[in-house]
Amino acid sequence: MDQSAPPEDLIKIERDPIGIAVITINRPRSLNSLTRAMITDLAQAIKRLDGEDGVRVIIITGSGRAFCSGVDLTAAEDVFKGDVKDVETDPVWQMERCRKPIIGAIGGFAVTAGFEISLACDILVAAKEARFIDTHVRFGIFPSWGLSQKLSRIIGPNRAREVSLTGMAITAEMAEKWGLVNHIVERSEVLKKAKQIAEAIIKNNQGMVLRYKSVINDGFKLDLANGLTLEKERGHSYYDGMTKEQFKKMGEFILSRSTKPASKL
Repeated sequence: MDQSAPPEDLIKIERDPIGIAVITINRPRSLNSLTRAMITDLAQAIKRLDGEDGVRVIIITGSGRAFCSGVDLTAAEDVFKGDVKDVETDPVWQMERCRKPIIGAIGGFAVTAGFEISLACDILVAAKEARFIDTHVRFGIFPSWGLSQKLSRIIGPNRAREVSLTGMAITAEMAEKWGLVNHIVERSEVLKKAKQIAEAIIKNNQGMVLRYKSVINDGFKLDLANGLTLEKERGHSYYDGMTKEQFKKMGEFILSRSTKPASKL
């Protein structure tokens, strides 16, 4: 067992009063590689935080010089055999169904399973030293957390094929250029930047934040025509359910916001 942290702290959760929860993958001596117990704990942490009223935004990060170097391959059979079918212990499945925004704070290597966890985040902040690497073909591992499908939709199929079939590293600069990463900052500023984004999200209408994330993510799985239909359907449903009093409050809120200075983010 990794002696860098007691077992209960390998997936660490910290909450602050304004509504930000930070999940830290905390096994730095093993570059935050995931054991089966850690995978289960991470999945359950995301599910639990999604259900907490006081949590508005979730940040996922890693301790030390890696975000997550993938699954601990010394226990590969224990992790992979049959486990891909268990959605309750699948952190990516839980992330994809999480109603709240998830920000990935990528301070170092995000390898294979770590890459897939990154792809399940809604927004990514990366350190200049960050690297995204897919090693499935190197070790004979079949992807099951979405890398084979999501990466091509973000950076394009030709680039995705090269990344996955060669095992090449995507640098932070490449990731930003290709639309994978939102921001690149110094390693010491990664978590700070992620929290700044979270704070900007928290200042907005939280009901609409949840609805907007949902319609973007659900629509991304569809072609454009069906995505536009989805938006219209949800928009009509939302407005049909509003009362005259709610429309009045919306107008008052918009007027009050228009007198405030714009965000510096």
